[in-house]
Amino acid sequence: IYAFFKPAFVEYKDGRKSHVFKCGASHCRKQGSESGPFVRRFLDKADKNSTGNLRRHAKGCWGVDVVAAADAIQDGDAVRAALANHKKLDGSIVAKFRRIKEVVTYSHRQHTKAEARVEFVRWVCENNRPFSIVNDRAFRTLMKTGRPDYYIPSAATLANDVKNVFVQVRRRISTMLKEYDGKLSFATDAWTSPNH
Repeated sequence: IYAFFKPAFVEYKDGRKSHVFKCGASHCRKQGSESGPFVRRFLDKADKNSTGNLRRHAKGCWGVDVVAAADAIQDGDAVRAALANHKKLDGSIVAKFRRIKEVVTYSHRQHTKAEARVEFVRWVCENNRPFSIVNDRAFRTLMKTGRPDYYIPSAATLANDVKNVFVQVRRRISTMLKEYDGKLSFATDAWTSPNH
């Protein structure tokens, strides 16, 4: 479990010695909480060797599935290497749109803020939804019931994200077309248009 944290440092709080562990995630999900990305373990308690609070933080920040996979490895160095690769993945909103030809599955883990933004952009683009739908009272009730802390972007944020994705995709398609050596033919299929 220690692989999910940076090396601990000693700190005294109210005269009590403790080890403080900082979460190794680049964007710790607990940032806004009282303790933030830090987990404190007092050394004057009977459970000074317990990892329960570290494990809870790691599950909340990295996800239950990632912690379970790390537990299965049982080698700290291998876990650190896997987490380092995990952190090096491109976390930009455009990178999340890479198509994967698999059956759609649903995770039991709640989306991160970045993942939620990606899914909202994908939803409004693929289903021709207005940006203002995120302000709809009934929609917000459906999304937040049972998980009141679920992130829903504002209509302005959603519009900016769609614009950013459009710019990136336009560049990518432009590059692909310029690099293609053969002839290209374009046509418009108005029959399948939703406005038909």
